[in-house]
Amino acid sequence: MATSTFLHPVFLIPVTIPEGISQDQVLAFHPFDSWLVKLQSSLALQQTNKKHPFHSNMHFLRSITIQSYDKFGPRIGFLKLTCDVSTTEKNGKKAEFLPGSVFLRGPSVAMLVILVPDDLDTEEEYANERYVLLTVQPRIAAGSLEFVELPAGMVDEAGNFEGTAAREIKEELGLEIPASELICLSDLALAGTEKEEIWRDEQLPKGVYMSPGACDEYIPIFMHERRVPRRQLGEWTGRLTGLRDEGEKITLKLVRMQDLWREAARDAKALSALALWEGLRREGKI
Repeated sequence: MATSTFLHPVFLIPVTIPEGISQDQVLAFHPFDSWLVKLQSSLALQQTNKKHPFHSNMHFLRSITIQSYDKFGPRIGFLKLTCDVSTTEKNGKKAEFLPGSVFLRGPSVAMLVILVPDDLDTEEEYANERYVLLTVQPRIAAGSLEFVELPAGMVDEAGNFEGTAAREIKEELGLEIPASELICLSDLALAGTEKEEIWRDEQLPKGVYMSPGACDEYIPIFMHERRVPRRQLGEWTGRLTGLRDEGEKITLKLVRMQDLWREAARDAKALSALALWEGLRREGKI
């Protein structure tokens, strides 16, 4: 496949691209821009922070090679690339390289929707009868046609996390919840902590990284709890939802909150949401 190379207009790094996409399309792909800014910010900390583990042996981003792509219509949807992040060869010592194979797809959101029967009064009753809505759908990448997971969806170019979460809840769960009524567990977990300052310095977003060894995707986790008539609970399980014309074949599953860790044991989003929810409750933040 024919390739071409351009110099990034801001970071002055050579970027090699395959035939079929242009420099303008790559620069307009928000996940690429976001990933590059975060990486360069982290690399800069090597110089400014003398306690940085790489301060005495600094690494630099030297080149990027885009190997393949997928398009969503006219625009780029996914990118697969490799990059050269290495030290400088000096005094006969060979340069050291960091693993640099990356799949760029951008952020998503996940939603922990908790339903509570409206005839409960005590905290003990709540503890026994909180229910969580899960989705069951084909996930070809996992090799499954019945993958049980927390509802989730990709964030659009505008990066409106709350709006995306509200839209996905409506599409996948059939619930209309105003974005203003969603609680971001990821924000609350880091707010006012030392970790929040570290993430801010690196320009890392508040969210769960699903596979940071190979993928840029991070997922802020939102929560909504509401009381519903007990007679309605049985209506959720088995309901068919999703955008059928876009290939979404989703079935809903209602599980007890206390069983979530087992029912969705393969889903990192669900386990992360449960850990955040339990930790924030212990600290009285929700």
